[in-house]
Amino acid sequence: MSDEFIRVKNLTKRFGDVTALNNVNLSIGRGEIYGLMGKSGAGKSVLMHAIRGSTEYKPDEGQVIFRLLVCSDCMWVEPIGTSHSCPRCQGEMEQKDVDYWNAEKELFKAIRSRISIMLQRSFSLFGDKSTIENVLEAINDPNMSESEKAEFAMNLLEKVDMTHRTTHIARDLSGGEKQRVVLARQLAKKPMLLLADEPTGTLDPKSADTVHNMLTHKADNEGLTVITASHWPDVIRDISHRGAWLEAGEVVEEGGPKEITEEFIKVKGPTAPREVEFEDTIVKVEDVKKYFYSVKRGVVKAVDGVSLELDEKEIFGLVGWSGSGKTTLARMISGITEPEEGTVEVRIGDDWIDMSKKGPNGKGRATPHLEILHQEHSLHPYSTIFENLSTAIGTKLPEEFVRIKAKETLEGLGMKESRVESILDSRPRSLSVGEDQRVALAQVLMKEPTLNILDEPAGTLDPVTKADVAEAIVSAREELGATFLIISHDRDFILDTCDRACLMSNGKVVVSGDPKKVVDRLVEEKEVQV
Repeated sequence: MSDEFIRVKNLTKRFGDVTALNNVNLSIGRGEIYGLMGKSGAGKSVLMHAIRGSTEYKPDEGQVIFRLLVCSDCMWVEPIGTSHSCPRCQGEMEQKDVDYWNAEKELFKAIRSRISIMLQRSFSLFGDKSTIENVLEAINDPNMSESEKAEFAMNLLEKVDMTHRTTHIARDLSGGEKQRVVLARQLAKKPMLLLADEPTGTLDPKSADTVHNMLTHKADNEGLTVITASHWPDVIRDISHRGAWLEAGEVVEEGGPKEITEEFIKVKGPTAPREVEFEDTIVKVEDVKKYFYSVKRGVVKAVDGVSLELDEKEIFGLVGWSGSGKTTLARMISGITEPEEGTVEVRIGDDWIDMSKKGPNGKGRATPHLEILHQEHSLHPYSTIFENLSTAIGTKLPEEFVRIKAKETLEGLGMKESRVESILDSRPRSLSVGEDQRVALAQVLMKEPTLNILDEPAGTLDPVTKADVAEAIVSAREELGATFLIISHDRDFILDTCDRACLMSNGKVVVSGDPKKVVDRLVEEKEVQV
């Protein structure tokens, strides 16, 4: 390990009666990529927020100690082992071991300003501004000229493979593209510490490789310290120098990435879906097109002549790289986005509804029967879990029925009965990100819709929870007769849940049919592009 930069000492954090972290001890070096491994709810996110200095995560016991050089003139801070001259004002810097949570207010703020964080499924961008504007606004170095800032921003976008989207408005980017812009924004702040909570959980493999390479380059060549949390053994093993395995808020093991991932990978996957006899066609898409316009690239063919059909009780997968057109196609099927050419029809009862027609006899008749779990979903933060779920199913029903339905749905998604009882009357902030995902999925499943559209439903779930969700989707199909359209780049999840799938690339369907054939083609495309 290089010079020690951060020491976590006897750290304990409780939320009510729940102990999220219990006597955690860690040591992290400057320029090190330190991996936090563990299932959903293990305490990874809580630990990262405690290290960041998030107010709601102030430890009940223990310390977070930063070994720093502090400028007494301008209060600039740098990790120990760097220059003793302040890069901001050229003043002398003094070495200090800072007890972060007990530091003076000004020093606490100075440290926190040098810490960047990427949260799971968080796409914190200015939606009405372009990609390049989002990155430029994150640069806060007063010593840089405007031209230097522009060059720096473009360099960051190049490293995250987003130079082809520099003028695009942020809200029009795909989820994977937004995540890469978020990374560029965080690095534009020139942090001394980057906290990356599942930074690639919702990304396709090619985009994930881009992000991993970027983090490795910053750590190895620029001395950036990175703490990354993941439930994916390959991620921890491939990019971390060292790490720790957390379970139920405690450190099970600390050491090399190979050692801490060996036990975690011994996870049994979900049972393969049973053979199902599909019923009549329920969705028909015929030669749909949707184009967008970019100053730099001209016409962008987001969806370009796609045709497909979904049968009732089928689980169909839309697979492809970030920006391939998957989400745009799903938005047209749901009636949110209108195609420029072609038709989308959804069968409700015996009637076919044209989703391009507005009004109660058009898509207005179909939308109550369609549900979407967005990649950027969120629960209402000030309502309890039960209130979030009861609002989804309809508050006119008896509360006793809704509570039973909520419990059955959450347990079907892999939550233990005792945990369900403990969270129903709690607010979403008490949930881990994996639990948050399951509650959001429960909101969709509780309505028993005709068509469920799930955008990356397993993107940030650990293997155990992902298996539970896969089985819950298959079970919901069998018990409710529901049809699922699943947007995902998770190869195992597609194989475990889908009956058929199609691979999209540059707005077109390049292969469809057997999920294994589709997934194999996805891997081939990655190998060619990478």
